Amino acid sequence: MNSHQKCKILIAEDDADDRFLIEDAFTECDLTNELEFVVDGVDLLDHLNRRGKYADLEGEPLPNLILLDLNMPRMDGRTALKQIKTSPELCKIPVVVLTTSKAQEDIVRTYGLGVNSFITKPVTFEKLVDVVGVLTQYWECVVTLPAAEAA
Repeated sequence: MNSHQKCKILIAEDDADDRFLIEDAFTECDLTNELEFVVDGVDLLDHLNRRGKYADLEGEPLPNLILLDLNMPRMDGRTALKQIKTSPELCKIPVVVLTTSKAQEDIVRTYGLGVNSFITKPVTFEKLVDVVGVLTQYWECVVTLPAAEAA
């Protein structure tokens, strides 16, 4: 991935208001990343593995980056993260936790599971815009990511 390519970002977030704010923050930063949303860990893993309602994505490239909330119904982000990072097919996708949690236990545990970054959700929209701008700049222009592989 280089500065001429846009990250395809898959966002696991159960809160509709937070999904709206995150999408709006990308717009506010004039970013044109391809964003996809799932509402919990089960949907996240189904999306990544092209199962169930996501079976039609078979053959499509996997996301370049996952933004992951920790506190979601059905399957939380911690459990989903563990499954992603132990999967030979998925473990190369960078995962950034974006959550309301500030708990040291969550920070330590998710880094132990292989998360690439841990970000506590900002309390204001302006700060969220700042975070989205920095996050996207870093993952698109600073680091080199593996090419997205087709599922």
